[in-house]
Amino acid sequence: MVELTIDGIKVEAPEGSMVIQAAHKLGVYVPHFCYHKKLSVAANCRMCLVDVEKAPKALPACATPVTNGMVVHTRSEKAIAAQKSVMEFLLINHPLDCPVCDQGGECQLQDLAVGYGSSASRYQEEKRVVVAKEMGPLISTDGMQRCIHCTRCVRVGQEIGGIMEVGMINRGEHSEITTFVGKAVESELSGNMIDVCPVGALLSKPFKFTARTWEMARRRSVSPHDSLGANLVVQTKLDRVLRVVPFENDDINECWISDRDRFSYEGLYTQDRLAHPMVKGEDGQWREASWTDALQAVVHGFNTVREQFGPEQIGAIGSPVATVEELALLGRLVRALGSENIDFRLRSIDPAFDQAVTGVPWLGMPVAELNQLDRVLVVGSFLRKDHPLMAQRLRQAVKHGTQVSFIDSAAEDPLFPVASRMTVAPSALPNALAEVLVALAQAGGQTVPDVFADVTPSEAAGRIAASLQSGERVAVLLGNMAVGSDQASLIAANAAALAKSANAKLGFLTPGGNTVGGYLAGATPGRGGLTAEQMLQQPLKAYLVVHAEPTLDSDNGARALEALKGAGFAVALTSFRSAAEDWADVMLPISPFTETSGTFVNAEGRAQSFKGVAAPFADTRPGWKVLRVLGNLFELQGFDDETSESIRDIVMVGGIESRLSNEVSAAPGLSAAQPGGLERVADVPIYRSDALVRRSMPLQETAASQAPRARMAAGTLAGLGLASGDALRISSGQGQVVLPAQEDETVAPGCVRIATAFNETLALGSGFGQLTVERA
Repeated sequence: MVELTIDGIKVEAPEGSMVIQAAHKLGVYVPHFCYHKKLSVAANCRMCLVDVEKAPKALPACATPVTNGMVVHTRSEKAIAAQKSVMEFLLINHPLDCPVCDQGGECQLQDLAVGYGSSASRYQEEKRVVVAKEMGPLISTDGMQRCIHCTRCVRVGQEIGGIMEVGMINRGEHSEITTFVGKAVESELSGNMIDVCPVGALLSKPFKFTARTWEMARRRSVSPHDSLGANLVVQTKLDRVLRVVPFENDDINECWISDRDRFSYEGLYTQDRLAHPMVKGEDGQWREASWTDALQAVVHGFNTVREQFGPEQIGAIGSPVATVEELALLGRLVRALGSENIDFRLRSIDPAFDQAVTGVPWLGMPVAELNQLDRVLVVGSFLRKDHPLMAQRLRQAVKHGTQVSFIDSAAEDPLFPVASRMTVAPSALPNALAEVLVALAQAGGQTVPDVFADVTPSEAAGRIAASLQSGERVAVLLGNMAVGSDQASLIAANAAALAKSANAKLGFLTPGGNTVGGYLAGATPGRGGLTAEQMLQQPLKAYLVVHAEPTLDSDNGARALEALKGAGFAVALTSFRSAAEDWADVMLPISPFTETSGTFVNAEGRAQSFKGVAAPFADTRPGWKVLRVLGNLFELQGFDDETSESIRDIVMVGGIESRLSNEVSAAPGLSAAQPGGLERVADVPIYRSDALVRRSMPLQETAASQAPRARMAAGTLAGLGLASGDALRISSGQGQVVLPAQEDETVAPGCVRIATAFNETLALGSGFGQLTVERA
């Protein structure tokens, strides 16, 4: 630590830190534009010039390292004169369009111009004009002439997103921020460029010209889309959500959010939104009903099924985006009716997984600890798309020496250097883990488990093992694809054995915003109960579905649709009409996360409660209230909660930490060889992950949501006598589809990568299994 004096106050600062950081530690504000605490120093706006004793000229506080005995003046005549001169230059070309600029009211340049600008300009020449650039459906550049060349957006793309999609061309007043060769910005974190822009040069295209910042109410919320649980500030006007920005929380999302968190609100008020309770008549036509009539129809329908077929013919299906309170009451309701058939994990298809992992699977560490790991192995995850901000944390860790390795079926670029990688067919994931375990045992002189006696590790496995062995803070993380696999229990068992051998932490990168909360709420089958996969595989007589869109949210959407259509009675508690109108008998409109109070528990086991931020749409009601009223109408005990907090408190009795456990009881082993044919690699694209995101038009217009293709490595295509661009007929044991072929060297040999959660690929059924491919 070094000691310096700023404005007459002594302060200690770490050696190598900058004057502006020491000033902020004291609470002394130094005006700045290009400096951002999470980005590298650029020092190109010069607004933070300060007076340093014994220095002949004013120095930029953001790029001047602290030294022992340094004396700094931020408000001296010399400093203020320098800052005012810089402001005059910045305003030379800046247009006078504050009244029509979306940044008005929250503009850094506007704020600092009041203190450091002049009421009149000495510049009489014409101001420059910058033509807008096309950056895609999310970012507007119509006001690019406002740019002051702070390069924050460039650094966000390069350092946070991991890809330099925008940069600066030309020099002097001809400098422009632009994309490369007219390409759109496609990073899953691109919206953060809008947040860091200190002027109105980069704006949110969906929000543009919708409201002024001072007209909107600001309320905190939590993202439901992935297991990070990013903290949000939701901005509303006239009780309608108009914008979402990050709420800073260094323990979770820092000051960033993903584009999925930022723009999913665009799906809230689509024409597809279910406005009123709907009951299907005997003629098959939907009719609006009052809440009283619709709830009575639900009670009558379930009572009829209970009397005729028994309560075990009732199944309840939740969703990882439902709140703890909704899932807790769903479990309470169906159990009080006499059934143990309840589950919220629609993409989990291994029936042995619950016996293999007996506790509540979780990340195994605080989210912030991801930055401090020095060796990481990620298994079965499309990391950037499944967990964009966790990928961002690992990206920062890699810059400081962390080695990250992957075992996957599609070698997607995580946008950071990868230490080593094994890309194998989905059925070979357990065996790939076994190879690494054997290589680790051989290198460390440990005994190889008998079940792996015949395993010969590959070179790639040896490199992963060497990387894990060389670390002190090590983690093995299982992704969504690994947990959703039909061999999830075997993958977990081998991963646990590997983690033990490497003295590493085992963690689960859980899907959805509330997977851990779903386990805690008891929304998993009890003794004799069926999982979601089994309920849809062995059709029941009655279903109660909450927040899920089974056709696109489950592993086998086509079969789910058949099961639900074939049921005698099906009820959907949903926000969207098209999510259930094909199969339900009653649709009840319930609130998405923006219109209800509730709790999400993220991957690290942190419970985050939130309030509704907007008034319920039309006749919509909070899901927990609808389930509580249903309990009352069934005349069941335990449905007298007046607030969501009282339901949450019952779930959280005894604390969360003691219930979190990644202990795996299953024995490690090898998977059987798959018969000939191509194996399917099914990814859930980032903007197809849940019902709300799928209805956000700006997100659906991005490249990440383009129509699915059959992606194969060049060798696989050549072996079939096919070429990229050919129309292919792809068949599974369940159905067939026609898709264009696309050469993709990231896909494992002998595999075809076809995205799920699209209507176009619904007929193929499960995301795991064998496919046959021929030219259409």
